[in-house]
Amino acid sequence: QVQLVESGGGLVQPGGSLRLSCEGSGVIFSLTGVDWYRQAPGKQRLLVASLTRDDGTYYLPSVKGRFTISRDNAKNTVYLQMNSLEPEDTAVYYCTTVPAGDVTHYWGQGTQVTVSS
Repeated sequence: QVQLVESGGGLVQPGGSLRLSCEGSGVIFSLTGVDWYRQAPGKQRLLVASLTRDDGTYYLPSVKGRFTISRDNAKNTVYLQMNSLEPEDTAVYYCTTVPAGDVTHYWGQGTQVTVSS
């Protein structure tokens, strides 16, 4: 059974940093891609960053240069390092993946990030 568990969210002041973690079980992240999405109140869920199994990356233009997605294969965990946070980054952040050979998108429960002074 595939499970994704996000952690690392919280309240941070503008300009601060957070590192989100997405730990997977029942899936091997090095064999598939992992995406981070976010959803702000009243808005659609938005793709923030992607990491392919070949270490290709994509970033939402508004976070490029501030956010970094990475993977630790030994821990089967994908990270989203978020620097220079802005109030507009406030949202619930979710990780998602489609395991190799599967067609189902699996999602974590989400972690709240609030950027406020």
